[in-house]
Amino acid sequence: MKRKPIYVEIPIITTMDDLWESTQTPHLHEQWDLRFSSITYLPKQENEPQKFTYATNIGFGKKIEGWGKSVGTFNGEDGSRTSSLHFGTEQKLSIISEGKGFWKYEPEHEHVKFLTQYDYKTNWGTFGALLDKLAFRPMIGWGTALSFDVLKRWLEKGETPASQYIRFFSSWLITLLFAFVWIFHGLVPKLLVMHPTEIAMTRSMMEMSEETAATIVFVAGIVEVMFGILWLFYRKKRQLFLLQLFVFPLLTISTLVAGMEYIIHPFTPLTFNSALIILSIVGFLVSKDVPSAKSCKRKREG
Repeated sequence: MKRKPIYVEIPIITTMDDLWESTQTPHLHEQWDLRFSSITYLPKQENEPQKFTYATNIGFGKKIEGWGKSVGTFNGEDGSRTSSLHFGTEQKLSIISEGKGFWKYEPEHEHVKFLTQYDYKTNWGTFGALLDKLAFRPMIGWGTALSFDVLKRWLEKGETPASQYIRFFSSWLITLLFAFVWIFHGLVPKLLVMHPTEIAMTRSMMEMSEETAATIVFVAGIVEVMFGILWLFYRKKRQLFLLQLFVFPLLTISTLVAGMEYIIHPFTPLTFNSALIILSIVGFLVSKDVPSAKSCKRKREG
């Protein structure tokens, strides 16, 4: 099965020395690179490549540990630098068995073009090759690109990688929560079950037949499911957070109009919607200027 090497490129407004230090110094490298939890240089022997070990936490107390070595560096006459790597692991738990790649640093006017290209062999036979093509390779390529953008923001704006990742993952956790809330509340009580309370609340707001109320509930369910799906694909999340700051108060008021008795129900809409309003405010604040893999170029020219 033919493999396509992973390629990531990004321009960074910084000096060559600062970029080199941030990528070649282990305790700095492991801060911004999402692919590694730790990197440790081993004692260097004369005339031998720089060897190192790395570890990547994969959750549930498990981690992938591997080896690597810098097989050479090259300084071009145009001021560019290249660092070549050879890496791998003996752990069968890892889908990656062994790979090679390089980092290249090219000075261009006011910025340095930082790029990488690497490829690797996989474990687990045909299954591993298929899993890599369909899921793992796109995921690790995305992780590389996201890491490059985090590095760029660190060097250009001084924002630490840790704070960037906290904001990034907080934003996405809240996004997934709202997607789940809207899809669940539209699908289950409105479309699948058509809960009597939904119909009763709708009828309480104005005079209508039960059939008309059921139709309104059904349409509202479709709208809520579609809005939940929108959360997963719409890029401008701050607009959705802002929209909810108007929608949730209106939903709370409509509940009060339908009947004060709904306020004393378990998991009352008053407290539930209040929590969602607070989360919308938090989401709106943390989702500003989050790092993105889309900031990087993913295909090589030519």
